[in-house]
Amino acid sequence: MRSSEPAAIAKHSLRSFFFAQLVATREGCLADAAYDRELLFAATVLHDLGAGDLAEGKARFEVEGADLAAGLLREHGMDEADVDLVWEAIALHTSAGIAERRGLLAYLTRAGVGVDFGGSVDVAAERHEEIHAEYPRLGMARVLVDAIVERAAASPPYTLGAELLRERQTNGITRIEQAAAAGAWGE
Repeated sequence: MRSSEPAAIAKHSLRSFFFAQLVATREGCLADAAYDRELLFAATVLHDLGAGDLAEGKARFEVEGADLAAGLLREHGMDEADVDLVWEAIALHTSAGIAERRGLLAYLTRAGVGVDFGGSVDVAAERHEEIHAEYPRLGMARVLVDAIVERAAASPPYTLGAELLRERQTNGITRIEQAAAAGAWGE
C-alpha cells in the first residue's frame, strides 16, 4: 500500500482501519464469530490499491484493487476463503446498500471508510484527534479523486470512477471533494 499509493491515500486507508475498529467496538462486533481483526486490517488498508500505481485502470478501481489485494494475500499464504472475503469487502466498499448486506467484513470496511469521509463521526469522537495526528489527511479527498479520475478514462462507464471523471470535466470539482471539505474532518 505504501509503495504504490500517495501518502494521502495510504493514511486514509490506515485511518479507515482504526475507524472500522471503533465501529466494531461500538456495535459490539468484537465478540462476533465473523469478526477477524487481521482480515479487517487487510481489507481496509488495501481497499484503495486500485487507485495506486499498480492499477492499470482497465476495470473499476474497486475491482482492480480487490484483485491486487487478493494476489498479495495469496503470495503471503492467506487461506483462499479469507482472500475471497477481503476481495468482496474491497470490491464493494463504494457500494452503498450492498456491502452492508454481504457480511461483517464488508460492512465494517465500508463503515470505516465512511467515517473517514465524515459519516458517523460520533463513533470516533474520543479518538479522532489522536488518529488524525498520527495519520494526517493531506488533502485526501482531492488526491484520491485525482487517482481515480486518472484511471477512469479506461474503465467501464456507469462506475464511480466514470462519474467522478464526468463531474471533474463538467464542474472542475466532484461532490465527494465538496462533501469532504465541508465535513467534520475538513481537508
